[in-house]
Amino acid sequence: MMNFILMFMSYLVLLINVLIGVAFLTLYERKVLGYVQARKGPNKMGFLGIMQPFNDAIKLFSKEYILSYNFNYYIYMISPLFMLLLSLFIWVLMPFMFNLWEMNLGVLFLLSVLSISVYFTMYSGWSSNSIYSLLGALRAIAQTISYEVSLALILVIFIFLIDSFNFYDLMIFQLNLPMLIYLIPLFFMFLVSSIAELNRSPFDFVEGESELVSGFNIEYASGMFAFLFLAEYSMILFFSMMWMLMFLGFTWFNMFSYIFIMMFFSLIILIRGTYPRFRYDMLMGLAWKKFLPFILTYLIFILGVKFLFYMIIV
Repeated sequence: MMNFILMFMSYLVLLINVLIGVAFLTLYERKVLGYVQARKGPNKMGFLGIMQPFNDAIKLFSKEYILSYNFNYYIYMISPLFMLLLSLFIWVLMPFMFNLWEMNLGVLFLLSVLSISVYFTMYSGWSSNSIYSLLGALRAIAQTISYEVSLALILVIFIFLIDSFNFYDLMIFQLNLPMLIYLIPLFFMFLVSSIAELNRSPFDFVEGESELVSGFNIEYASGMFAFLFLAEYSMILFFSMMWMLMFLGFTWFNMFSYIFIMMFFSLIILIRGTYPRFRYDMLMGLAWKKFLPFILTYLIFILGVKFLFYMIIV
């Protein structure tokens, strides 16, 4: 019983830290985007605008909530909550100094959570009974399924390299030599696929404001919109850690890992501030005609090298 209580308290501390981190990362994004566009960003609330995220949260949760008579009410209310829960539950995969659960099938759990999250995006768009939100949900399904194929195949290559589904083994495998040195093409493809999976610019077709007003979340306001917002930024922070873990393999006992996480998060922000939105057919062509053949070829190459290595040893 004591072990269960300690595990629950550790996970609660982790969730609180993630939510606080997400709050300040939104401020950091607005600041960086401000300087990219030659303006200040939020600087009124507190010292250098440091209280701005909390003011935004109070404003969102205190707003009046308007419900339309033609909403599919229960699905409409449940979808943002489940999106937030999934984005927080996935953090148990990270090999912290205190391992909450050391999952031997962590890679499969990651792919399962990413696949399930598509359903709640679809449900939130469909249950609003709006044409614009439904179009955003349909785009989300096509885009996410396309780039999950690339993500899954890249993770399969890592599984063949380390002979394990465990992220802790992946970190141990890179203690002497980071995978970024000899898998740099996969790093760039994983980066682009992750940005498309996260629906971030230049692949933000799900929330394409110029075409769909606001995408699948057009009918959401107040606290429900805040849940969608928190879920999105929690996943961005998680993927920043994933890039660091998969290609650099830093342990959680040094400061360099957090510096690299901020570098990856800053890269996502700079991409948003500089690149225009892709064309949708180009996005699909990139996934199926460029990434998929290259990753399959790379997978065959890795298997061939590993087979030769085993033959030499035997």
